[in-house]
Amino acid sequence: MSHSPVNVFAKITDAIGNTPLVEIGRLNKSKAKVFAKLEYLNPGGSVKDRIGRSIIED
Repeated sequence: MSHSPVNVFAKITDAIGNTPLVEIGRLNKSKAKVFAKLEYLNPGGSVKDRIGRSIIED
């Protein structure tokens, strides 16, 4: 198992996006690699955080 270094952000909006992926190969019996995006790691816990960031920055 590998871990990425901890990210420290100057602004909360910098933490939105670049959502980490985790391979869920044990749930998949085919040869395809299957990944899940960990959207709950966004500051608001949702994919909608990207929309909110766009509203704030515009």
